[in-house]
Amino acid sequence: MKHSQLAQTAEGKYVVTGITGQVGGAVARALLGAGLPVRGVVRDAGKGKLWQERGCEIVMAAMDDPAALGAACHQAEGVFILPPSVFDPAPDFAEARAMATVLKSALASAQPRRTVYLSTIGAQSPRSNLLSQHTLIEEALRSLELPIAFLRPAWFMENCSWDVAPAMEKGIVPSFLQPLDRAFPMVATADIGRLGAELLQETWGGHRIVELEAAARVTPNQIAAEFAEALGKPVRLEVVPRSAWPQIFAAQGMKNPAPRIAMLEGFNAGWIEFEQGQAGSRKGTTTLHTVIHELIRRASS
Repeated sequence: MKHSQLAQTAEGKYVVTGITGQVGGAVARALLGAGLPVRGVVRDAGKGKLWQERGCEIVMAAMDDPAALGAACHQAEGVFILPPSVFDPAPDFAEARAMATVLKSALASAQPRRTVYLSTIGAQSPRSNLLSQHTLIEEALRSLELPIAFLRPAWFMENCSWDVAPAMEKGIVPSFLQPLDRAFPMVATADIGRLGAELLQETWGGHRIVELEAAARVTPNQIAAEFAEALGKPVRLEVVPRSAWPQIFAAQGMKNPAPRIAMLEGFNAGWIEFEQGQAGSRKGTTTLHTVIHELIRRASS
């Protein structure tokens, strides 16, 4: 479909990038549940088929193509932006800088009525770490005179998906989050999606920051306890020593593990936190118990 044709059909619709992922999918489900027209942006038409069957309009646009992305979002009622995850970025965060340029150009041409950008807890931190990619993109988008909400969620509870296999097979959950009795800000992707959809339906002017976490903070000890309860067997935590992190990440194929290490240190030391603190964050309703049980159900099915 040509860009001009896309521009004629985007008005009044809610555009969701990353619709095939957990958060984007949750946003789309919430919008569809409210009876709103949803346009999903995908890179692979085959991956969008399921959402087309659910009633979404599906369009093709790569996240590195500002013209196609801008056409897909042209004069939309609302746009949810979920940037691609980069876990092993270049030392200068070249990927994030390029994405910032694309998004700024696309949104400037599209002029949607409102935009929700999925950012992260700690995006305001001046200390360089893996989350600084969002800091750079936020800074670029702030130059646009458009209504933009920067949705900053906490650590995803679904990151526990990496712990399912070792918990089931060995009864061990390795933990980079330390100390084990420290309560960390976490949130379920379902709650992120619901809030993202709610924000897309609100009206505001200028830029705003919305921070989100679960009703209660979570300790690594609680994660092990939830796995033990769900699996019906003992599950213990195993602290991954800080000295072993570089070697572990290198073995995983990372070329530049420094940003990831800095992020983990930031969570553990507490300097990665909400700009408005725990008291100023919105609270989700999904519990760690629910997320762990769902992760195990999926792994067992």
